[in-house]
Amino acid sequence: MEVIIRPTTAQAVELTARLLADTVKAKPACKLGLATGATMEAVYDVLVKMNKAGEVDFSQVTSFNLDEYIGLGPDDVNSYRYYMNHHLFDHINIDKRNTHLPNGLAEDELAEGINYEADIEDAGGIDVQLLGIGNDGHVGFNEPGSSLSSRTRAKSLTPVTYRQNCVYFNPPESMPKRAFTMGVGTILDANRVILLITGARKAEIAARAIEGPVTSMVTASALQMHPNTVVILDADAAAQLTQKEYYDWVFANEPKWENYR
Repeated sequence: MEVIIRPTTAQAVELTARLLADTVKAKPACKLGLATGATMEAVYDVLVKMNKAGEVDFSQVTSFNLDEYIGLGPDDVNSYRYYMNHHLFDHINIDKRNTHLPNGLAEDELAEGINYEADIEDAGGIDVQLLGIGNDGHVGFNEPGSSLSSRTRAKSLTPVTYRQNCVYFNPPESMPKRAFTMGVGTILDANRVILLITGARKAEIAARAIEGPVTSMVTASALQMHPNTVVILDADAAAQLTQKEYYDWVFANEPKWENYR
């Protein structure tokens, strides 16, 4: 795990977007694992601007999203399919037939998870998986206690996640209490993982995920075991890390980061 701390949220977002764009430039037909949430909106805004400026071409890209609420169809404004169309897919030159999310209306939940895993495998796996982190340390909807070898499946959400996300629903109590999510094992299969964490309210959980023990109670901590993970934080989110001097030293001295400093 590599940790990069940028002074501002905007710089953390910019670096994340550049790493994703550079993946597409190096491998035009790459497979991107994508995430949703407030943190990602700024990343997608940068990618849209880069695409419109002719800096990156998404025409051959295939994407797989982490999760989708159970019970919401693609036209529901609170579905993650709607979110992805609204914030990214409608504004870049990606073929929507190559954009994949779990089907929130699937009648057979077990089969939906199995089929989603098969679709990822058939595509050749995920080149880069983008992640955020929940207030309880989850990635995707892999809530505390999720198996670190879990695969795509239906999952009940915790009260913490429910309270965090229901503010986006009107009325709040209309938020589904279950979702499909890639498993922790699915995420760890990606060739590279980029975890973006911003804001002071994420400082405690960021420290637990990055420097604490690997535990199913903080599923993001499993990324410590991934051989090619980079965690990008702004200064506020990095406030409780104990090894900040070393992380800054690595970023300043490793040749591969020269063009990103």
